[in-house]
Amino acid sequence: MNYAIDVHGINKRFGDKHVVRDLALQVKQGEIFGFLGPNGSGKTTSIRMLCGLLTPDSGSGTCLGFDVLNESDDIKKQVGYMTQRFSLWEDLTIGENLDFVARMFGMQDRKQAVAKALDELGLKARKDQLAGTLSGGWKQRLSLASCLLHRPRLLLLDEPTAGVDPKARRDFWEDIHRLSEAGITILVSTHYMDEAERCHRLAYLAYGNLLASGTSKDIIASQQLSTWSINGGNAHRFAAALQQLPMVEQVTTFGLKLHVSGKQPELLEPALQKFASSHNLQLERSSPTLEDTFIHLMREAHDQYEN
Repeated sequence: MNYAIDVHGINKRFGDKHVVRDLALQVKQGEIFGFLGPNGSGKTTSIRMLCGLLTPDSGSGTCLGFDVLNESDDIKKQVGYMTQRFSLWEDLTIGENLDFVARMFGMQDRKQAVAKALDELGLKARKDQLAGTLSGGWKQRLSLASCLLHRPRLLLLDEPTAGVDPKARRDFWEDIHRLSEAGITILVSTHYMDEAERCHRLAYLAYGNLLASGTSKDIIASQQLSTWSINGGNAHRFAAALQQLPMVEQVTTFGLKLHVSGKQPELLEPALQKFASSHNLQLERSSPTLEDTFIHLMREAHDQYEN
């Protein structure tokens, strides 16, 4: 198997905080690999270590064939990093921003590279527009263009679509899949479940620990949740009462419905049938979603910094 990333036992501490614990991960070349988890879970730190932007305290492994502990400079030359916040120059035009970035990389063919980036990401018609006047979606597209100028083999995207409208998000992900098909490996952190499902594989981290990894279907199946949907009569009013049932592990509101999950279906189903009947509610067996699964994982995780 041709792995772009293959690491084992990766650790990182900041003072007394153990931010990443014994991370082991393999990412295939050309794969879109998603990182999910609550804020402060170690997603960004993990990705930065995998890409050579941060040196692990311990562990071993390779990224793009280079050692993650000792050859980080070689890795960084082949990585494109798109931060969550727009980090280019708002008083420069789109074209000037890209030309400046190309100069920073010392690219000999920067004019051709800038022209190609403008064309491939649909920025050509706006190349003379000031970056500060762009909408969130166009700033995002400019940021991606700047990451691709030096033709990286690996892209790091840190919550790239935060604050972007749905159409811009959809268009962005079309670009990401096009880049993946061209052989570029992509690591992306996100809080959006629909984006997570667009990734080839996922890792769920919480408080420095890798809790689950695999395809979305693999992760859902691994938690062995049984889920029912409850509807009718302003069902959300009954969330607290349902949560008190001993075999119920979680109750989540989805629009007008409640998703009720647990790991003992033989006990949970008759209890829910009785509850639904007594409150004139509709009960229907449902498949657990990725969101159900991640809520469950987050509830099970322990924050090492809480007393």
